[in-house]
Amino acid sequence: MSKNNFLLVDLNEAKTKKLAETITSDTSRKILNYLTEKEGAESIIAKELDLPLPTVHYHLQKLQEAGLVTIEEFHYSTKGREVNHYKLANKYIIIAPKKVAGLKQKLRGILPVGLIILGISALWGWMSRTTTSIATKSAEMAAVPMLEQNIVMMQPAQYADQYSVLWFLAGGLFTLLIYVLIIVMQEKVKR
Repeated sequence: MSKNNFLLVDLNEAKTKKLAETITSDTSRKILNYLTEKEGAESIIAKELDLPLPTVHYHLQKLQEAGLVTIEEFHYSTKGREVNHYKLANKYIIIAPKKVAGLKQKLRGILPVGLIILGISALWGWMSRTTTSIATKSAEMAAVPMLEQNIVMMQPAQYADQYSVLWFLAGGLFTLLIYVLIIVMQEKVKR
């Protein structure tokens, strides 16, 4: 089956609403049923279905806009006007939500959160190193005995700051891992 045999519409598009209005109309369905058996011009369809010509014209235009009816041939009337021959488009209508709820799509949604966690961790690590180096430089300007005391006092704080950055990063990544596992389990249950 070729790709042209499918009419894929999104639930959120205006086109879907028009399509739904078109196929829920009794007159449009009568015309579609007629066109399943044979093609025809507006006047012939109106005559055989016992419908007014303007009504048939209106519904054929709507069906054509929806992609359910096509014009492949025409002929000229005795007055020189072009008379279209309408034919069923033979398309399957597939209505789908805009965002497909697949595993790939959900994982793409997690990517920005992972990048934010990495960014915060990097910024936190950089700031802790910067504040430690500023404190160390200010201690170097002080007297030498004072320097030894400050370095000894700052080292535990520096390591604690670095460990807190690592714990934040590990916690964030662990949370993302758990979330991905939950998504994968839900996808398997759906199948």
